Amino acid sequence: MSKLGNLGARLHHGEVGYDFVKNRKIWYGISILITITAILGLAVRGLHLGIEFQGGAVFNTPKNMSVSVAQAEEYAEEASGHDAIVQKLGNGSLRIQVAGIDTAQSDKVSAQLAKDLNVSESDVTGELVGPSWGEQIANKAWQGLGIFLVLVVIYLAIAFEWRMALAAFVALIHDITITVGIYALVGFEVTPGTVIGLLTILGYSLYDTVVVFDSLKEQTKDITKQTRWTYSEIANRSINSTLVRSVNTTVVALLPVAGLLFIGGGVLGAGMLNDISLSLFVGLAAGAYSSIFIATPLVADLKEREPAMKALKKRVLAKRAQGGTPEPEPARAGADGYDDEPEDAAPAVVGPRSQPASRNRGRGRPSGKRR
Repeated sequence: MSKLGNLGARLHHGEVGYDFVKNRKIWYGISILITITAILGLAVRGLHLGIEFQGGAVFNTPKNMSVSVAQAEEYAEEASGHDAIVQKLGNGSLRIQVAGIDTAQSDKVSAQLAKDLNVSESDVTGELVGPSWGEQIANKAWQGLGIFLVLVVIYLAIAFEWRMALAAFVALIHDITITVGIYALVGFEVTPGTVIGLLTILGYSLYDTVVVFDSLKEQTKDITKQTRWTYSEIANRSINSTLVRSVNTTVVALLPVAGLLFIGGGVLGAGMLNDISLSLFVGLAAGAYSSIFIATPLVADLKEREPAMKALKKRVLAKRAQGGTPEPEPARAGADGYDDEPEDAAPAVVGPRSQPASRNRGRGRPSGKRR
């Protein structure tokens, strides 16, 4: 941990770093490839909508059932003629979901299930779910998503600038698209928990992006008054200075979510945990990626198109070429993000300082106060 802390300090002070902005075309290409794959998966496989969005019936059996999940699925599909989803709960009872059936069919399916499972018909309880309820949830979720995105863009445009607001918006759409596409490819059921997870990851995704943007805003206050760094170089320093913080917060958030997804949903078989945990896991990872590799490089691209930034870049490159000096090392960054040493400062004196010639005044005088 001490090595990681030392690395974080060196990244923060600009002593080491990776040029994320310079290689932005690589990250753009990777993101485009992943996004296209997610869209294709969504178009080809589609989303596996849960019963809340399709309508149907949910049947619950008594405790300590000896029937396996696979056998119960077979019974439910034969009785209903529709696909069924069966979950085994902690007390040994079964939760059987069958989509696309009405009240009359529900009674027949319940009776047939009781016969196949060798239990009393009164022990198999059924509950109908109408598709209108799921439709209301979906509409409210879309409304919430739209309002959230509008408010985020307005806030970032006021607190920072419109280019940062646009970059953050692109990063959020990137994260949502990837998460929904992976849901389609994996085939997990989309439930209200999935919608909650999707809305939750937007805040996490935005958090890392705003941290980098705040650092970038602070370091570019008086950028045109110096000729040492271009905007892209300072943007890259901002990413590196907050890199360890972003990685740490993401890992800490991913660990409990991974526990829900792989242990709760995979090992213990609590399938309902998969709904929210998968969206959170994928969204958190995608959000950390987009804040580093998408949002800030995109801001640098947009800013470098400004006449003032173009002129600054020409001055910086001209000064480096004129002086015949290589690009300065990113070290000793001050509070403003630039080198603490002024550009025209005289070179520091190295070696022993020459002392002035001593005078004879006071020789032979006894120590102590003057008289």
